[in-house]
Amino acid sequence: MDVTPTAASIELDGIRKQYPDGTVAVGGLSLQVRAGELVVLIGPSGCGKSTVLRMINRLIEPTGGRILIDGEDATAADPVQLRRRIGYVIQNVGLFPHQTIRTNVSTVPRLLGWPKTRIRTRTDELLELVGLDPGQFGDRYPQELSGGQRQRVGVARALAADPVVLLMDEPFSAVDPIVRGRLQEEFLRLQADVRKTIVLVTHDLDEAVRLGDRIAVLSEGGKLEQYATPADLLGKPASPFVREFVGDDRGIRRLAVTPISREMLSPLSEGDGLDGYPAVDLGSSLYDALATMLTSNSDNAKVTDNGQPVGLLTRHRVLSIDYPAESAG
Repeated sequence: MDVTPTAASIELDGIRKQYPDGTVAVGGLSLQVRAGELVVLIGPSGCGKSTVLRMINRLIEPTGGRILIDGEDATAADPVQLRRRIGYVIQNVGLFPHQTIRTNVSTVPRLLGWPKTRIRTRTDELLELVGLDPGQFGDRYPQELSGGQRQRVGVARALAADPVVLLMDEPFSAVDPIVRGRLQEEFLRLQADVRKTIVLVTHDLDEAVRLGDRIAVLSEGGKLEQYATPADLLGKPASPFVREFVGDDRGIRRLAVTPISREMLSPLSEGDGLDGYPAVDLGSSLYDALATMLTSNSDNAKVTDNGQPVGLLTRHRVLSIDYPAESAG
């Protein structure tokens, strides 16, 4: 199926939200999101991460600063037209219970006045894209679907008009951990296909590390504590706040975001007994490699590239990876 990728950059230029009682929810946040990038906002409760998301599509009006989408000031745009260019996925999906799944997904295209045939084609394409057979699910109602299936419909609806930006507010937190893991995997597959610019809010650090290209850690008042790739965030916490937030088990999480590279491998020789070693793919995570070794009760793993052995990874090498020194903060 051909899905044309369209994405836009986002720049938050000193955006601020202060309420009439003087409460500052976000105090001058500046952040840049590249087109096609998935950025995660994370931080403790009350740090303003959901407020930032709602200011981007102007469900909440900022009291200062600018929001630029592909260089255009979104705070000066018509808010209704702006929201039709931005997909929005929330925790509890918010599907219309009296409408079929197909009608729910087609909400924005209908508002935009698309022809019926185009709407039907686009809706069925998106249901297939999120792993729901349109023939099986299109005419059902939300209450006939599981929580995970409803969340997939929410993502399909957000993508229906091919938005340039996708905003996601705790999209997977309302489902159980097993379903959440499956949805995250499906979402990564989906993002690889559509390459949208995504800003995702979560309270789950593991989810942030798994999904994000970059992670923005916020503290009270929307203060930006660190903005970095998952590996850099875990390997080099920029402050005591970040170090405490990512926790003492960040070493394990760091293994999960560090891929196996050729530089880590020992050369193969005929006496290595390769048939007795478990195999892992080049580029998979060190965490997966270590888990494979432990499950197989082996101190070594055969690393393959397109099915061909390219080197040997030892358990000792995994556990002695020389990560960059942490910032003293």
